[in-house]
Amino acid sequence: MNLELNNPDITGKHTPDPLRFAFDKKKGPHAGGMAKPIPPQQTQSALENAFSDSGEKGPRCLYIHIPFCRVRCTYCNFFQYASSKKLIAEYFEALKTELLWKAAMPWTQAYPFQAVYFGGGTPTDLSADQIKELGEMIRAYFPLTPDCEITLEGRINRFDDRKFESALEGGINRFSFGVQSFDTKVRRAAKRLNDGDEVLERLQHFVSYDSAPIVIDLLYGLPHQTLDNWATDLELYLESGAHGVDLYQLIEMQNLPMGRLVEQGKLPEPANTQMKASMYQMGVDFMAKHHQRRLSVNHWSSDNRERSIYNSLAKTSAQVMPLGAGAGGNVNGVSTMQFRDMEKYIEAVNTNQFAAGMAFQSASNAALVNTIKAAFDRGVLSASSLPQGLFESVMPLFEAWTKNGLAIVSNGYLSLTLAGQFWSVTLAQNLIQVISNNQNNATKAA
Repeated sequence: MNLELNNPDITGKHTPDPLRFAFDKKKGPHAGGMAKPIPPQQTQSALENAFSDSGEKGPRCLYIHIPFCRVRCTYCNFFQYASSKKLIAEYFEALKTELLWKAAMPWTQAYPFQAVYFGGGTPTDLSADQIKELGEMIRAYFPLTPDCEITLEGRINRFDDRKFESALEGGINRFSFGVQSFDTKVRRAAKRLNDGDEVLERLQHFVSYDSAPIVIDLLYGLPHQTLDNWATDLELYLESGAHGVDLYQLIEMQNLPMGRLVEQGKLPEPANTQMKASMYQMGVDFMAKHHQRRLSVNHWSSDNRERSIYNSLAKTSAQVMPLGAGAGGNVNGVSTMQFRDMEKYIEAVNTNQFAAGMAFQSASNAALVNTIKAAFDRGVLSASSLPQGLFESVMPLFEAWTKNGLAIVSNGYLSLTLAGQFWSVTLAQNLIQVISNNQNNATKAA
């Protein structure tokens, strides 16, 4: 097996400080495998076949995309439409139509869903009545496990008590707020609308209901962020009383407002990889010091109420049914990205067509890819989770990672060090790439 052991992009660099210098930068926000594009003229039939087959029993999730935001954050690559009551109302009707149509399909009804996620965009820009109605429809028309996690993502901005209470009435049982930072100067540079002290006050208010887990995202590496105000952000997570927190690093993406503002001299440069590594280390140490329970390499909970089911499944092994413009998912080996264009989405839904802008057939090793992604998200890969003999076959690569301070191999487990956890997506992608390349070469040789 060719493990590319002479390629530092695969093995990482041998350096006294692998946390900060093992790789030049993170390869992307998520790891993934190769999939074969389905010709556009075959997309509808491929999806019809996928949804007509009950498929195999296994983890399933539902993702509903709400593509509206009052303001585009400077770091965001997901912005689609500015919030407008008229446009949201039109979209909401189409979304309900798609929901009812897909809910009745054989694949949907075959097995229960373990998690539902309202993402965006900004789902909290929906009205109180719309949030409640969507939640009620999910519970009425989809088979759900008794402990199904139903998450509403959004902002504190304009999310008042009526919306929160309507969400609870509709069956929402988890809330995820994109705080990013409590520092008002950092927030303003990122186009977040509320001052930090207001965000903290509202979070504490929602926590006081004691009705559902409240989880927040903190983003490190933003312009104006320093180790000092990042330390304050971590402290304020505890002060907020939130039940969990994700610590995400800023991924530099081209053609985003932040990049243009930096080029124009209107924003300072965001943190480099080495500073982000220091922030990650600070976050990990802080969570350990305060006995926060670790659920993944970047997610912690303060108590047993926060489970992060959707995040752990959707990033890894689950099939995900997509609803809404811009939603992505995978059903029975067919992955899709739905139309981002509102008119195309609504037209497809109103004519009982799948609103798929593109579709792909999953690679033959998709199950293996998912296993690797799930393991590296947890920070540990077991030999028993891989096909027989594969762990031993790639052992020279694991030994190179161990030599370079990224992992430790012991008793049939590959455990990521702190540096390996910081570079977990890169390492997962590298392992997937090496294995896939060798499998493809073996197929060609045969």
